[in-house]
Amino acid sequence: MNLIIDVGNSFVKLAIFKGDELLFKKVVELNVLVKHIDILRREYTAIGNAIIASVGKLKQKDLVYIKAYFNVVVLHADTKLPFNNSYKTPSTLGVDRMALVAAAVKQFKNEDVLIIDAGTCITYDFINAKNNYLGGAISPGIDMRYKSLNNLTANLPLLEKELPEGIIGTTTKDSMHSGVINGVVYEIDGVIAEYQRKYSHLTVILTGGDGNFLSKQLKSTIFANSNFLLEGLNYILQFNLD
Repeated sequence: MNLIIDVGNSFVKLAIFKGDELLFKKVVELNVLVKHIDILRREYTAIGNAIIASVGKLKQKDLVYIKAYFNVVVLHADTKLPFNNSYKTPSTLGVDRMALVAAAVKQFKNEDVLIIDAGTCITYDFINAKNNYLGGAISPGIDMRYKSLNNLTANLPLLEKELPEGIIGTTTKDSMHSGVINGVVYEIDGVIAEYQRKYSHLTVILTGGDGNFLSKQLKSTIFANSNFLLEGLNYILQFNLD
């Protein structure tokens, strides 16, 4: 069994895989990570391997604890990946993006794939049918756009995301919802259309915290998968163990 540890700034996603089957997943606070891992290793005694992807700050003592119980792969720029990385600055490529591309390789071998991760940021990552990762784009996510409107203006409130009733906002709040949500939807549809002009048999994956919220609003045909990053981390771990 494999333990997946995806570390953010304040929270950690934990998952357990048996082969390719996801058995368990949970989000926990970073400051109680060891407590939850201790529970998992007692409940799932067959866990032998672990992978750590950290965009936040994992404490050294936590890393030492994890390494004491598992065969650990810490994902970074020099980790062996199941694709050719043609990014011009590979050392700056986020571990989350590495994992998403790895999942695409695992599930859509020899296909042109665009992976869209709608989270804090919206990331676009493209891997072609020849297994070459070419790069993509990074854009502000939904919550970031709402916060920017509130932080950088004097009179606009901080809103929670909400589907607009149409393109024309008849109040300030409606206008903000229209601008943020429709703006994101038009952006994503436009990016997909541009890729489709160049790659006629494009497969599109939508994942991330806002993936389900956005999936029904998009015109394009997509595959929505909320576990795509976890599956990619599991595949990278398996790839490094073989």
